[in-house]
Amino acid sequence: MLPRLLPALLLACAAPVAAAASLDLAWWRDGKVQALQLQQRSASGTQPMTAASEIPLGSLWKLFVYVYAVDSRLPTPDYNCGGHKQEEVYCCDAGGSIGRDAALAQSCGLFFAPERLGIAQKPWQDYWTRRLGSAPAGEFAWLADPARLEPGRQVTLGSLLRALANIPPASRSEAEAALLRVVLDGRGAGSVRWFGSQLRVKTYSWHQAKRPQDRLGGAAGWLADGTPVWFGGNDSSSGIFLKWAPQIAAALPPVQPAEDSGCVVVDYFARYPVRAVSAEQGLAPPGALNGRYVVQFENGKSLPIRSNGELVLAKGPDGKPQLRGRLGVNEYVARVIDREASAADTEAARAFAIAARSYLQQNARRAESCQHITDSSATQRVSPNPASAAALAVARWTDQLVLDGAPVRYHSSKAGTNTLAWSDAVAQARAGKGFDSILAAAYPGTTLATAGNSGTACTRLEKNEQWLAYALPRWERMLRREDGYEAPAQRPAVCALASGAPYSEQSRNRIFMRPLATREDRITLAHEYLHIGLRRHPRGQDEDYVERLARRLNDLSLEAM
Repeated sequence: MLPRLLPALLLACAAPVAAAASLDLAWWRDGKVQALQLQQRSASGTQPMTAASEIPLGSLWKLFVYVYAVDSRLPTPDYNCGGHKQEEVYCCDAGGSIGRDAALAQSCGLFFAPERLGIAQKPWQDYWTRRLGSAPAGEFAWLADPARLEPGRQVTLGSLLRALANIPPASRSEAEAALLRVVLDGRGAGSVRWFGSQLRVKTYSWHQAKRPQDRLGGAAGWLADGTPVWFGGNDSSSGIFLKWAPQIAAALPPVQPAEDSGCVVVDYFARYPVRAVSAEQGLAPPGALNGRYVVQFENGKSLPIRSNGELVLAKGPDGKPQLRGRLGVNEYVARVIDREASAADTEAARAFAIAARSYLQQNARRAESCQHITDSSATQRVSPNPASAAALAVARWTDQLVLDGAPVRYHSSKAGTNTLAWSDAVAQARAGKGFDSILAAAYPGTTLATAGNSGTACTRLEKNEQWLAYALPRWERMLRREDGYEAPAQRPAVCALASGAPYSEQSRNRIFMRPLATREDRITLAHEYLHIGLRRHPRGQDEDYVERLARRLNDLSLEAM
């Protein structure tokens, strides 16, 4: 179980750990290593590290085995703890077991032992040759043989960051989803206050090569936009997080906006019947809306709105206009902030964003490849206009973070059991409280966790993927003529759907569905692929258009057969 928010924070603040004098921080961006050295007190530091600086690999080797296993679809059975090995302290109690994601976050080396997973040198070398563009030699020689991935192996900082930069987005996302636990309940527990969900790193603790008596700890992985990052200093990894988290967070480069994860379908104005939607030229026709409009309600009121294609106008069963939006999860959360709260007080807004995302996860249903919810005072009110930049920044900073352990509610001014009062959140933020303390006060029985929407494990459906590989060359000839179509850089992974309706996870290039058995299953595969191929265009939000085109693509495949 994850630690409770407030006790964990108080414990972290009280723990006596000797301060390190300096800490090296580096990242890979724009094709080069960028490094700096952070200082504490008045200590005199050394020159910042360079790409050629050597560092011990430490337990970072487990991250590269994890990525190889994910990309190669290698079976990764749980590790069972027998209680006979000292290293099992990082894995599980005697008689227990640990799975792949938890093993990465907890640094269970026994799980990732290459011999246990049956990793042979030839396929391992072939894999990294494809990733790096040439055989792993020279400064990348440490990647040539899985049997030689040892904690004491010296590697150059540049080669480590470049190797991280060459990991495919899909497997990187798998690792990131697991590594978000580090700042929640791992060796960086409590540091979520400073990083939010922006840091996705594997920790390591080792010793200095020339000074074995000195500890060396830190972490390496990625920022939320995929920027490879590494940091290290004299201490254990947990000690580094405890003493350096605020300074690291302040010194990291700005995170670039990443593609939104998941999607949410919103039925707008559920309790306010719409009479008409008009544009400058008159009544708006059914279909995707682009530009400025005025929504006229049956009660005589009206509301100006703006859409960039994410809102679709249709006729309901009663013949009256209906507005539906299809949004990314962070765009949705940001619009809830704009409609129900404000982004002016940052810590209050961050607490509210996590509450809104938690409410969505607990109450939305699956439909049209997305989570589906109504815009209503009985659920969450959602702005029909594009999110403000400030609200979107808050939503992205808290990306994937939710509360677990109790039903989440909120109100503008009335607090209650598991109910956040927005006015109280603002007052606490202005008094200096962090978002985690605000959440701990409002939801005392909950813990911070990550949303299953973006961390869902993928069990690959090989027959579905084979059909997609067969059909794509024929589809491409037709799709190149469709406005807005962009072929994904890699063929999407097709994953087994545990429950609910099929959907595409566009930010991670994955399709969740059931095994192919009927013509409708093949149409579903084409439908979800189109959502990925048209993800940057308003047509990708038009379900009728996507369904018609999916049926045409399936007919094309049948003709070829």
